[in-house]
Order: sequence, then C-alpha cells, then structure tokens
Amino acid sequence: MFCPYCRHDSSRVVDSRTLEDGSGIRRRRQCPQCSKRFTTVETTSLSVIKRSGAAEPFDRSKVINGVRKACQGRPVTADDLAVLAQEVEETVRASGNAEVDANDVGLAILGPLKRLDVVAYMRFASVYRGFENLDDFEAAVEELRREELEPESVTAKVVQPRFGFR
Repeated sequence: MFCPYCRHDSSRVVDSRTLEDGSGIRRRRQCPQCSKRFTTVETTSLSVIKRSGAAEPFDRSKVINGVRKACQGRPVTADDLAVLAQEVEETVRASGNAEVDANDVGLAILGPLKRLDVVAYMRFASVYRGFENLDDFEAAVEELRREELEPESVTAKVVQPRFGFR
C-alpha cells in the first residue's frame, strides 16, 4: 500500500474495524516515512458472469435499475429498492463464490421482490423466466395463491394460560 502523501511503499496498520454492513474492513494506516495517517477500505471482489461469458464486478445499482422497471407505478420507495439490492448482494456473497452466474443473481432477486410487491414480482418474473403465454402467467399466479394460503392452512394450537399453582 503506497502512502497517498509521499508515495512510500509501506505503511503500518494502526486500527482495523469491520464496516457497518459487514462487507469489508476499514483500516487506519500510518506512513513510517512522513508519519501521516490515511484510511483504506478492503472488500472482497464479486464478479458476475454474464450470458456472453464476460465477467464484470457485481453492482447494486444494476440490481436496483432492473427491479425499478418492474416496480414502476407501484408503492415501492427508493429505500425499499436499496434494501432489496443489499439483501440480494448478501445472498450472492453468502454462496462463497468469487464469481457468480447472472442467472443466480436473478434468482436471488425473486425472493425479496416477491415479499416486497407481488405485482412487481410478476412483472420481473415474466421477463426473467421468459413467460411465453397465458398459461405461464396462470401457473405463476396459482403458485403465489398457494403460498399465500399456506400460513392460514396451519392451525395454531391455542394454549390457555394457567394461573396459580398445583
């Protein structure tokens, strides 16, 4: 690591801390030559392998832009999209691979988007999954209806509180 002030080729780490979102490490460094301090941030690189075979760095803004089109006209805020993009990145990074297929990024978007807005989910899924006719849409809607009914189909056991001792 070169000192940004005097270009000396080494520095001493004074303090290390994890970034708030856990995505990297912030290090305070001091140059042994000029004694000035500076900060570096270390993150792991994550590459997305596109269908063409080209690799490019993962970019949250591309996730947000892709999902924004599906959310057009829906009650979804910019903060909602930022949270979704962060969740997608965390999911992709959790795979433990430095290179991830673009298809896997799309799959990682579907779950959080479904929880955020089902209409936006259907719009995104229709393009991502390549719906070709009404049967594809009907199957996706039926799947959503089944998932919506599942929590209600499980009957909760009601436990009556007991007061006093036996």
